[in-house]
Amino acid sequence: MQRVLVTGGAGFLGSHLCDRLLAEGYRVIAMDNLITGNTDNVAHNARDRHFEFVKYDVTQYLYIEGQVDFIFHFASPASPIDYLQLPIQTLKVGSIGTHKALGLAFARGAKFLLASTSEVYGDPMLHPQDECYWGNVNPIGPRGVYDEAKRFAEALTMAYHRYHSVDTRIVRIFNTYGPRMRLFDGRVVPTFIRQAIEGEPLTVYGDGSQTRSFCYVSDLIEGIFRLALCDYHEPVNIGNPNEMTVLEFAQIIRRITGSKSEIIFEPLPEDDPKQRQPDISLARRLLDWEPKVDIEDGIRQTIDYFRGRVSGARGRVGGKIPPTT
Repeated sequence: MQRVLVTGGAGFLGSHLCDRLLAEGYRVIAMDNLITGNTDNVAHNARDRHFEFVKYDVTQYLYIEGQVDFIFHFASPASPIDYLQLPIQTLKVGSIGTHKALGLAFARGAKFLLASTSEVYGDPMLHPQDECYWGNVNPIGPRGVYDEAKRFAEALTMAYHRYHSVDTRIVRIFNTYGPRMRLFDGRVVPTFIRQAIEGEPLTVYGDGSQTRSFCYVSDLIEGIFRLALCDYHEPVNIGNPNEMTVLEFAQIIRRITGSKSEIIFEPLPEDDPKQRQPDISLARRLLDWEPKVDIEDGIRQTIDYFRGRVSGARGRVGGKIPPTT
């Protein structure tokens, strides 16, 4: 039985990955410093003798006793609110954290998969974005801490592959949604759903014409698992190419929730991408993968999850949801 380490294993994506790896028969160590992760996301695995949770900061000296066959490096703040409030931590986990995780992979002869992001393309001038596009990133803008951390992590991963022959993979993750997202992480899916459930106005930035392509979490994890099993070492886009405007998405959320919330408009944040759509030709050819979950089915499942979370948050604070922190 192979033993794997998932850094960021108590986060939104990391916890779903842990579930999939356990289901496939792996022994799983989930490592997380819980800055943005939550042990609630992995609590259901606590009694599984093949699962272990370790609270630890991957930017520190990294040592795992015993066998390690594969490292999935998912540790990082991953929403605009997170990396605007935690800029140095974001840069450190993308640089030092990636270095520590790759060093462990090299020392143990383990395979390594880096969770990168569509943010490496910045505010793209090519549409849709394929893996050959080098991006349009403002390295000193407020979003640059995340963009550049991931770009550096990719470069470091390829350097370890070329110089140390570490068996690496890189996934570029596009907008993903589903259960276990945080109510106040600032991303559009939980924000719109929370606002709609609470009867608050849905906040659209700019005129809402900017586009996103939303991939349900189970589809994303399937693509990542297939990538882990192949021997391709350069970046691969995993996401849903079905593009829509943010305004269209707000209207979908309002319709499915039955909300009467109005839609209001606020100024567009600095460096916010105008278009985001993956070219998944490589994933289709290499992994025989493409997303299967219809956007409305995925949104309904996500809304069901958030209804419970909103009710719980309201009950804990005297009828109001806590402010963003």
